[in-house]
Amino acid sequence: MQYKDYYEILGVKRDATESEIKSAYRKLARKFHPDVNKTKEAEQKFKDINEAYEVLGDKQKRQRYDSLGSNWQGGADYTPPPGFEQFSFNFNQGGAQGFDFGGAGGFSDFFSSLFGDFMTGQQTRSAGGFSGFDFGGSGTQRQTRQKQTAENLDLTKNLDISLKDLMSDSPVTVRFNDMQKCTQCPPNGGFCSHCSGTGYINKPKSVKVKLPKNVTEGQKIRLKGEGKIDAYGRAGDLYLIIHINDPEYKIEGSTLIKEVEITPSQAVLGCQKEITTPHGKVNIKIPPKVSSGQSLRLKKLGLKDKNGNIGELKAKIKIVIPKDLTDKEIELYKQLADLRN
Repeated sequence: MQYKDYYEILGVKRDATESEIKSAYRKLARKFHPDVNKTKEAEQKFKDINEAYEVLGDKQKRQRYDSLGSNWQGGADYTPPPGFEQFSFNFNQGGAQGFDFGGAGGFSDFFSSLFGDFMTGQQTRSAGGFSGFDFGGSGTQRQTRQKQTAENLDLTKNLDISLKDLMSDSPVTVRFNDMQKCTQCPPNGGFCSHCSGTGYINKPKSVKVKLPKNVTEGQKIRLKGEGKIDAYGRAGDLYLIIHINDPEYKIEGSTLIKEVEITPSQAVLGCQKEITTPHGKVNIKIPPKVSSGQSLRLKKLGLKDKNGNIGELKAKIKIVIPKDLTDKEIELYKQLADLRN
């Protein structure tokens, strides 16, 4: 499912006050209400606005939502934290001033995954009069959804690695936040200072992973038992999707590509150039009249392939103009330009 940025939907900052949130909601609700705006886009916008205010206009829901962190972006892939129950929502006949949202009652899967437990047997809040939700679905359907949620204990994370990580024999440390049920909440339902009343805590977690040889871009690595843990102690798996990023090299299988900067005069006349590679410093001979974008192939200076063979390094030529040219040098370039004309 996709993460929903409720602050962006209402057009407020993350530190907005209750009155600012309420004011923004009322303004948007009037603008996109189905009795005023008949467009199809307005219908979806109105649903999003109400869902956003349902969360940000409620102190407990807002605390839980904020506990996810501020690094998410709207539309990003989102995996529900462990223990959040999912429920379907349907409007009563008298709800939302007669406007039917359709589907699961207008609430997104993202909302249901976070706040289903808040909504069970209750009615939603609303300052704009859009109230009256009925939490539909038979007991069997609800149990099935809860079972599916409990069984969905796997986590998927992106893992950015560098060339140094690829060539090292040491494990890579993966750090992330794992949202878990609070174990300090008072049994009588009183306010819990440990989790600020959200029922969940963000617990930093780190695991070490030994990268397989010849790991490639987009490859998925499974770490058994490192996923979510449910109330019964059952653990899911952690899946890491590899993304290879290095500021100095472009990596294509066992081949490395590195830009080598030279001046225009070096490109015309040729030169010797010392460059740094993963296997140490080497001197390369750049031939005369080389063009920008050309590559020189350097054998056995790349990465090992699946058979243990070392690939090549491509030194990609990039011609750059020195920024500290003297007046005399500029005059010589003018003379060269006149010769070419």
